[in-house]
Amino acid sequence: MAAASGAAAGLTGHTSGSSGPAKLAVSTGYIPQPLLTDEAAAYVTVTNTGGTDAQLTSVSTPLAASVTLHTTTGTTMRQVGALTVPAGGKLVLGTGGDHMMLENLTHKPSVGEQITLLLHFTHASPATVTVTVPVRPTTYDPRG
Repeated sequence: MAAASGAAAGLTGHTSGSSGPAKLAVSTGYIPQPLLTDEAAAYVTVTNTGGTDAQLTSVSTPLAASVTLHTTTGTTMRQVGALTVPAGGKLVLGTGGDHMMLENLTHKPSVGEQITLLLHFTHASPATVTVTVPVRPTTYDPRG
């Protein structure tokens, strides 16, 4: 589970004229142990119980020189500038779908290592949230 201080990380924000502020919570994060030494995928779930959409616009981590956001349709992956966390909904980053790519890793993380991710959002204040996610075996499936 992605955590900040041992609990699901949360943040709220507000856009004038909206039907209520974005209320975000980040959970169920993990990084499968990468097969390569220079890049890894990362996954989290962001829940928005508020009335305003929020945008995940960027991510940073001490593990990588850069992090890019990607969406996958069928077998086609493409980089995007932001991912939407819908009002009253979830943004689920997972295998075969939307995800983060950690590029130019400082080292190949080991199973069990805890990695810090700093997620940057629009329409939420504070605009960042720090989560700590575990590195899981390459074959890990969060569905059980």
